[in-house]
Amino acid sequence: MLTISSIKIEGLEHGCVTDHAPVISFTLSSDRSGEKLREAIIEVGNWRTTTTDHINNLYTGPMKPHTSYEVRIRAIGSSGEQAEGMTTFRTGRLDTPWKAQWITDMSYDFPKKVSPVPMTFRRSFDLSKTVQKAWINVTALGVYELDLNGEKVGQDYFAPGFTSYDHQIQYQTYDITYQLQNANTITAVVAGGWAVGSFNYGRKNKINADRQALLCEVYVQYTDGTSDLLVTDSTWEVSLEGNYRMAEWYDGETYDATIHLQSVQWKPVDVTQPRKNPALLAQYGLPVRVQEVLRPIASKVSPSGEVIYDFGQNFAGVIHAKIRGEKYQQIVFRHAEVLVDDELFVKSLRTAKATATYICQGGEQTYSPRLTYMGFRYVGLSGIDPEHIELSAYVLHSDFKEIGHFSCSNELVTQLQSNIRWGGRSNFVDIPTDCPQRDERQGWTGDIAVFASTACFNFDMSRFFDKWLMDMRAEQSKGGGFPMVVPRGGDHWPAMANSCWGDSSILVPWAEYLARGNKQVLEKQYSSMKKFLKAAKWWSSFLSVSPTDRYIWRFPFHFGDWAAPEGDAKVWLKKGKWIGTAYFANSCGIMAEIAAILGHTEDIRYYKGLREKIIAAYRNAFTDKQGNLKKEFQTAYVLPLHFGMTKGKETDRMVNNLVRLIQEADNHLTTGFTGTPYLLFALSDYGQLETAYDLLLQEECPSWLYEVKAGGTTIWERWDSLRPDGTVNIEELSGNKSAEESSGGMVSFNHYANGAVGDWFYKRMAGIEPTSGGYKTFRIAPMVGGGITWAKASTETPYGLASVNWKADGNEFSIEIAVPVSTTCSLYMPDGETHILTSGQHTFQCQLS
Repeated sequence: MLTISSIKIEGLEHGCVTDHAPVISFTLSSDRSGEKLREAIIEVGNWRTTTTDHINNLYTGPMKPHTSYEVRIRAIGSSGEQAEGMTTFRTGRLDTPWKAQWITDMSYDFPKKVSPVPMTFRRSFDLSKTVQKAWINVTALGVYELDLNGEKVGQDYFAPGFTSYDHQIQYQTYDITYQLQNANTITAVVAGGWAVGSFNYGRKNKINADRQALLCEVYVQYTDGTSDLLVTDSTWEVSLEGNYRMAEWYDGETYDATIHLQSVQWKPVDVTQPRKNPALLAQYGLPVRVQEVLRPIASKVSPSGEVIYDFGQNFAGVIHAKIRGEKYQQIVFRHAEVLVDDELFVKSLRTAKATATYICQGGEQTYSPRLTYMGFRYVGLSGIDPEHIELSAYVLHSDFKEIGHFSCSNELVTQLQSNIRWGGRSNFVDIPTDCPQRDERQGWTGDIAVFASTACFNFDMSRFFDKWLMDMRAEQSKGGGFPMVVPRGGDHWPAMANSCWGDSSILVPWAEYLARGNKQVLEKQYSSMKKFLKAAKWWSSFLSVSPTDRYIWRFPFHFGDWAAPEGDAKVWLKKGKWIGTAYFANSCGIMAEIAAILGHTEDIRYYKGLREKIIAAYRNAFTDKQGNLKKEFQTAYVLPLHFGMTKGKETDRMVNNLVRLIQEADNHLTTGFTGTPYLLFALSDYGQLETAYDLLLQEECPSWLYEVKAGGTTIWERWDSLRPDGTVNIEELSGNKSAEESSGGMVSFNHYANGAVGDWFYKRMAGIEPTSGGYKTFRIAPMVGGGITWAKASTETPYGLASVNWKADGNEFSIEIAVPVSTTCSLYMPDGETHILTSGQHTFQCQLS
């Protein structure tokens, strides 16, 4: 039987509110083998289109503001069976001008390097008619919490979200029909957040605004056909004396429950404007919401007397406490990722205090921070008898769907996959951050460049990446470069074209396209990609004196082999020209593929030709043309191998040299952020599968499984973040200060970049890999080795679930495969046999040699 199992509007199955023409996609399910879509008819009102595409269906019909539209789909399969489905979407404001005014307290100011006291706004209003429907459009400069009649509006944290505020700000739409009463009070608390508060390791504040501001419109439609509109204007009131006494990303939050808003000092608001003229757009990203509730697995009293709770998992989120307290009793919650000598270790947080403070009212009460979040496993409690509190924690991240799963017979590797998953979840809090705990939490472009493919297997990243890439395009410089972090958020780095970090402008949308098949992500990014590669070409030719040098990318700056286990930052940076040149060649190759998908014929030839020139330059400048590097390090072999820059005997020599370097390092990797994701591919794809497995299964530092055996539950920033002797690596990057002199160094226990090894789990160990956008075609080619006796993986493609489950019992190999409707899978068995599979369930066996 053919069924429509999912319909998505702009990547959402439910609740889409959009200010632009949406893309409609759908998934089919069938118990009939070989089923595929013959055609589908999509109807929205009087608009109708016929399609053979599950994914790229752009609605081109009329759109009116604040209007619900019903989408109906009738799909016809190749078997002749039919299926029908329906969903809805709602338009936002479209081009409707705001009647509301931005409101603030213009008299309020605060010093540098701190966050402002949260502002509390309020407005009361009465309703005398029966309400048919009501909703709110709301946004802020800062982050806001909205209450109506004492009840929270919506489920979101940290709205309106972190964007390139000078260019675009999201607004949210909330249905409040059933929250309204005859007499109503709307209250909004606006903290500094990213736009106004202290942010980045320089503790810069007032980045996008001098103080917080609120913009809000309340729409009420009555059953008699009339309507009312309540807007932020000079009739609202504001106070700096609300319950939230402090709120910021790094230091935490202080909440005073003894304060009653009826008793504080209120004043009329002031009307203001943003510094720039940003577009106000219906939310196009994903909201941050509670995803899971964790409970402590243990607690103990530390030597200092603090009660320490262990949640058993490092994650991003906030505590939730049920409290029996006395009035004015002050309870303090401190957070840390690790313990040292049975105490919270917080030096690695640098200047971040990561503390929530709650001042009790009398009796039973609950508290959970709303205007900040922490990265932690451990919570230190003081100020209350543990018998009078019940502690849990909320896991927070953007509201994407988890779509991928992997496990295997090796429990340590399966735990490593869990660490990868949690590392992604912890660092996808509205933007792709580097870490969730210290005074940083920025959108570093290099980290997501290497992790994007792994992320797209595990999570549906479509709306998350769409939002972030929109900011990336907005912040691209005229010269083609990008900030090192997106959104820039006051970061001191100039926008420039550099390798890996800048290549994220190509690697991220490419990973998303392969996973989801949405051509729009490539179309929207295309001119930005071209501009970036033009800048890379210009910088490669800068100060060049020979034809070969013109394609060696040295300038203006590269992070090189960042965070490699060998050397310090200076050593990593000096390897920049090898890494920059290889990444340049790779991006040109991807760009040629993208040009082919989008039909840009001349660009195909151009980027293919440019890639060949860069490859020749790498060979001539860095090698003896026989596959031997003049200056050897693992990443300099890994990248040309994985990026397909070698040929013939040169390839064999490079692989052998890479194996030799691994052996010389006592069977350890020495790669940094830019090489580690591709290391195992460079080995397994060129006849060194067992060496790849040996590296994966290495348990001594530096290695992935060292972190697992050391008790890590997420991926670490540095391989020796926790050293074998139990000390934390807080050395400064310069290497010039001792641990005692260090201000915290560069050490995070929740940093997903090295978790990009997950991509090898899925594509090589399990063997599942897309060969065209959205897994329309994909391959399954398991690589059996390392003593692994079974592995299974699955991911929800736009066409349905694709999965593989293989077992090796002695010389007997068996495999079970699920192929979604409308897709084709090429199966490569270990004995060399090939099978072309259409949709359905498939089982095969063979002998292992």
